[in-house]
Amino acid sequence: MNSASETEREADAEPVILLVEDNPADVRLTEEMLRMAGFPHRLQVARDGEQALQMMRREAGYANLPVPDLVLLDLNLPRIDGREVLRQIKQDTVLRRTPVLILTTSQAEGDIKACYDAHANCYLTKPVDIVDFGRLIELIRDFWLGVVRLPGVLR
Repeated sequence: MNSASETEREADAEPVILLVEDNPADVRLTEEMLRMAGFPHRLQVARDGEQALQMMRREAGYANLPVPDLVLLDLNLPRIDGREVLRQIKQDTVLRRTPVLILTTSQAEGDIKACYDAHANCYLTKPVDIVDFGRLIELIRDFWLGVVRLPGVLR
């Protein structure tokens, strides 16, 4: 049963997006592309895999953060890499419903297979061209906020 505050969050709040990315330039670019695409959101940024898991589990000083509605996860991260972050999210009974979109430069077939084996919701290769990256963010917005029906805010 939802409390009044949970119901209000579902009805009124923008989706919370957790961007797990260690490259400051990619963080800035993604923030700007989300803004330019008119992607309604509240953005949380984790700079490494350990911080991402702490944020999602609301541990180590992150108790007041909401669990994200959508995760954009890079694979090559310090401390705990994105492959392990994905595995831990999808093995956690509380977090496993959270959509995890792999957003990485890797085009390696082994990475793609491993991510889908670990139950990634999709695997996206970061375009090098800024216009193409903006279009990718628009497609994410259109699909995850316009087509897909998910529990929580993304309905």
